[in-house]
Order: sequence, then structure tokens, then C-alpha cells
Amino acid sequence: MIGKISFIILQAALFLNFNYTAAAKRYLITDFGAVGDGKTLNTKAIQSAIEQCLSNGGGTIVVPEGIFLTGAVFLRQGVNLHIKKAGILKGTVNPDDYPQVFTRWEGVECEWTSALINAYDMKGVQLTGKGTIDGSGDQWMERYPRNSEELEVGRPRLIAIQNCSDVMVSGLFLKNQACWGLFVLYSSDVLVKNLTICAEHNIISSDGIDIDSSIRIRIKRCNIDVNDDCIAIKSGKDEDGRRVNRPAEEILIEKCHFCYGHGGVSIGSEMSGGIRNVEIRNCIVEADNWAPIRFKSQPSRGGIVENITYRDILLRNTRKAFEFNMKWRMVPPVKPPSDPLPVMRNINIINVTGTAQSVGDMYGLEDSPIRNVNFRDCRISAQTGLILENVKDLDISGLSLQVEEGEAIIYNDNK
Repeated sequence: MIGKISFIILQAALFLNFNYTAAAKRYLITDFGAVGDGKTLNTKAIQSAIEQCLSNGGGTIVVPEGIFLTGAVFLRQGVNLHIKKAGILKGTVNPDDYPQVFTRWEGVECEWTSALINAYDMKGVQLTGKGTIDGSGDQWMERYPRNSEELEVGRPRLIAIQNCSDVMVSGLFLKNQACWGLFVLYSSDVLVKNLTICAEHNIISSDGIDIDSSIRIRIKRCNIDVNDDCIAIKSGKDEDGRRVNRPAEEILIEKCHFCYGHGGVSIGSEMSGGIRNVEIRNCIVEADNWAPIRFKSQPSRGGIVENITYRDILLRNTRKAFEFNMKWRMVPPVKPPSDPLPVMRNINIINVTGTAQSVGDMYGLEDSPIRNVNFRDCRISAQTGLILENVKDLDISGLSLQVEEGEAIIYNDNK
């Protein structure tokens, strides 16, 4: 269980780190030749503004009213981005506009497609405003319906924050990411607030926010409706994740609203570097969300997930309330089990209430069962009950269930 002191320290550190003074120097991208007609390719103009800002000692790049078509752009140290309310950065649907960079994709370090907006190796970066970043994911899906053979590289993520510290992303509307929306990797002291993230429900892998092997992260007051996990917390996959060995830890997610998605806040499935000390609180999940409280792993992962708390969560007609699956998505080629096996333990679910189609399921491994899951003050109404398999030291004394069909608790391993 996460101690109260731990989160007091986390919040204090974040508030101190984000007491920014706005940079005085501002650079309109239109002064560098950018045209907001939705047709002109503005990549070079925007990057020129960034480089000029850098050479002059830093400041803020400003996107004014208009639709500015662009490929990948790369922020520099001391250069922030601000998008005004009627301003739109819209990604192209040309793979050549997104160079390959060294990053992590699905838990493995590799050369992969850059994001639309990239911030690497920076300290004190801010992405702010009431404007829009549109990844054109709907158009990517039309052109490359399921990553067909025509598309030899990955679709671009919307924003990538990598190897950064003291970061703030605030106020923006993130729309139709071609792949993950906001991706935070190997970073620390990151504040994400007041974002609206929406993706059409046919855009595959359109996660809202992915936090990967990062520390001291706070996400608050975000509204997310996508076609994959609304928020996913990750730390590397299998042997490569264990080699890197960087956990995702000290994470606070609060006052968020999750609509459709494959999960509300998901832990895993890439969790080989460990995930610990996470609290999700004061959130609403609705609109047929698949599983507001979701844990995923595979026997090949290794790693430890521990000290996770979901608190004060309201469910409104989700598919499941809870999903724990340590054999999630076992599609070929299936890797052999790790030694030691992945571990999932010390999980607290407090005051989670509402309605769902199913209470859900908890599937551990025979040789590494899910351990020490504690329910307190939880009340769920559902059509079907909770399935348990390879779960030990479970406290369901604080879980009140109203189930229309069958048993409220189903033990698959003949407890």
C-alpha cells in the first residue's frame, strides 16, 4: 500500500518543479513562413522557428489561429511550445515526414518512427495552450487500414517526451493520434493537466497517455475517449525490459474522466522493469469502457507490480469493473516463461462503486498467483460475477456485489 507521506512528497515535489516563469521571448511560426491553410507543408518553417529560438537563448514557439500541416518537429532545450485556442498543428499522412529515432516501442528499445511533436533530453519543457494537435489518425487508417504491407514503418505517436525532467503538458486538445497520444519515456517530474484526448474508435493503438519507465508523474483533470487504454503505465517488455531495468514509479492520477477505451488506467502489459507506488483516485469511468481497473502481464515478462491503489472511482456501465490477467493476449510466437516469473501484489481497491456488465476476472499464474488484493467499501452492480483463478491472500470482505446471473464469486481453481 502506498503511504500517505509518499504522495505528499510527490505532490510537493511536482508543485515546486512546476513553478515556472514564462519565457519572455515568443516566436510566431508565421513569421518564419508557416501558412495555416491546412494544405501547405510547414515542417521546415516550424523547425526553423525552433532553431532560431534556441540560438537566441530560448523562449516559446507560438502557433496562432489556423491549420498548420506538418511532419515531425523537434523541440530544443529552452524552447517551449504554445498553441493558441484556434491554432491547430495537423500531422501529415506521409511516413517520410517522420524520421526514425532511437526510442522504445512496445517495451523494446529500437529505432522507431518519431512522434509528431518530439522533446528529447530536455529540462523544464512546457507544451501549453488551448489549441489542438491533430495526428490525422483517421486519415492514416483510411490509407493504411491495418498497417498493410504498404506501410513499412510504424505510425507516428502524437507527442513523445523522452529523457526529460521538469515537464508540463497543459490545456491542449489532442485529437486522432495515429498511434499513442502522449508518450512519456525515461522522464521525471512530469505534470500533465487539463488535457482533452479524443480518437475515433476505429484508430488502432490510439492510447491516450502512456507512462513508460518514468518517475514522479502527476496526471490530473484529463478527459479521455480513445480506442485503446485511456492511460497505460509500462516499464519494458521481457528480456529487453529487464536489461534496461527502469521502473515506472511514484505516479498519481486524479480527477480524470475516462469514456470509451480498452481500459481506464491500465498497468502493463509491458511491466518487466517493475511498476510500483501508483495511486489512481477521484475518477469517473463510463461509456462502455472495457475495464476501468486493468492489470496485464505475460509469463515471459518478469518484473514486479506492487503497491497500487485505486480509490474513489465511479463506474457507469463499463464492460468489466476489474480485469487482472497475467496471461494477457498470448498470441504466437509465445515466449518461454521468465525466471523468476512476473509478480503482482499489494493492490488496494477502495470505494470503487457503480455498474458494469461483469464484475470481471482475476487470472494469476499457478506458480505466481496474484497476491494481497484488498477491497474496501466497494459496491458493484453487474450482470455476471467475479472470476478468480490463482489468487492468494485476497480480502473481499469490503466488496459488495449485486449480480443478476449466476454466482457473485466464481472460483476456477476449486478453492
